[in-house]
Amino acid sequence: MPGETKTIVLVDARNVLRSRWPNLREEDLLERCRAWAEREGVCVVAAFDGRAPGDLIGERADDELLTVVGTGSESADDWLTRRAAALGEAGEVHWLVTSDRELRRRAGQHASRLIGGGGFLRELPEQRKRHDY
Repeated sequence: MPGETKTIVLVDARNVLRSRWPNLREEDLLERCRAWAEREGVCVVAAFDGRAPGDLIGERADDELLTVVGTGSESADDWLTRRAAALGEAGEVHWLVTSDRELRRRAGQHASRLIGGGGFLRELPEQRKRHDY
């Protein structure tokens, strides 16, 4: 529906990356998050401690489905807690993706859904294999 607000899914990106061995590459996580967001009709905000892929510090909206955040000197946990509080105060529907119990306690109180990092990774579509010819 035009004008319909999509659910915002806040992702503790490094927590998700570490939920599988071998760890997923950052760029692969972002590609899979975008495909999942399109399939689910949501918007993903992937927050990385420090620098995000592309040496990013700050926020970059790649498109209407994916926003990437590099938190710089602030921890991703603090950034996600602050963003979740702002969304909660604004009455915006959001989910939180992390397996971090402390982050769930701090940022999950207004979330409509809490998803563990490993469970989220299993929900993400597999990437197509790339072939170099």
